[in-house]
Amino acid sequence: MLKRKTRCAALLLVAALFIPSLAAAAPLEDGLPIEITSPAVILAEAETGTVIFEKNADERREVASITKLMTALLVFEALEDNDIALTDQVTVSQRAAAMEGSQALLDADTDYKLEDLLRTMIMASANDSAVALAEYLAGTEENFVQRMNERAQALGMDDTHYVNCTGYPQEGQYTTARDVMTLSCEVSRHPAYHTYASVWVDTLVHPSGRTTDLTNTNRLVRFYEGCDGFKTGSTDAAKYCVSATAEKNGMRLIAVVLGCENSQTRFNEARSMLEYGFATYQRATIARKGDALGEQLKVNRGSAESVDLLLGSGLSMLLRNGQASQLKMELVIPESIDAPVEAGQVVGFVRVLLGETVVAKLNVVAASAVPLPGFIEGFFRIINAWR
Repeated sequence: MLKRKTRCAALLLVAALFIPSLAAAAPLEDGLPIEITSPAVILAEAETGTVIFEKNADERREVASITKLMTALLVFEALEDNDIALTDQVTVSQRAAAMEGSQALLDADTDYKLEDLLRTMIMASANDSAVALAEYLAGTEENFVQRMNERAQALGMDDTHYVNCTGYPQEGQYTTARDVMTLSCEVSRHPAYHTYASVWVDTLVHPSGRTTDLTNTNRLVRFYEGCDGFKTGSTDAAKYCVSATAEKNGMRLIAVVLGCENSQTRFNEARSMLEYGFATYQRATIARKGDALGEQLKVNRGSAESVDLLLGSGLSMLLRNGQASQLKMELVIPESIDAPVEAGQVVGFVRVLLGETVVAKLNVVAASAVPLPGFIEGFFRIINAWR
């Protein structure tokens, strides 16, 4: 086993980057730092998925129209894959037009622009628009729901099961605050969602010329600075729910509040959660993939005597205000490595410490290839070694 050595380097905060979700880690806070009466909540940072605090986050519950977040995600992913377009004409079926609950009052057997269905579903929680979109993408709502469940599994939403695309009360439909947070983080990767979700009032002009006035169901969009989504939901079984998000100073937080007894409580507690997060934490970029370390590693019997080192992965972390000064990095590499060396080959790692606690390890890779020397070069090296 190669002898390894540790070189310490000063920590440099650099520009932003994305790293995989840390949602599986323990919350940063033990318990609830603020008063919360809602049965189930979770506060997280969207970019890293880091959970700040939670309460009954894995308790299965109905969430009503928050279900439409998954419907919207599948639409945005289909748009991204060019399977559909915002300008597509979608024929609204009799079944879609007859949906109960929140509606855009669509006309049956009438063609609507796909974008109009998408924005009315997101902003006004229109059930008829959601079903029309589901039928357009998958032929039937049942087929679409199968896709919803498959996508939920792919995202690791193991405590979620969908029965319809609207969240309308139906036996067997459930999710958790944690899974809603996971879904919300994924939806936030589609900026167009926030464009639609941040509109307070709007109007749908139907093909016939009549109009439907639309008002956003998420009051925080109007009354909390920086809020630009996500989704509300309310039924007798789910009670009052919201997944709310806001972005300030380059950091996006998500507050999920489920099962409130009244509508105003969900908004008040989501606001309090967001305010606490923004006042207490900051997202710090520790390093970027490809950053040069300013170090070289000796190469044995190679065409070059050493190779420059780069970071093979990046790191962005959520830190409590004032914690950045406690960060440091330690470079751990062997004394040398034998040729051949491939570009991008992992040759060591960097330990990231917060105080004395290791919070992450980042791969260190070779910046370039170092092959074995050619025959003539190798011959002269042997001759020189004999002198």
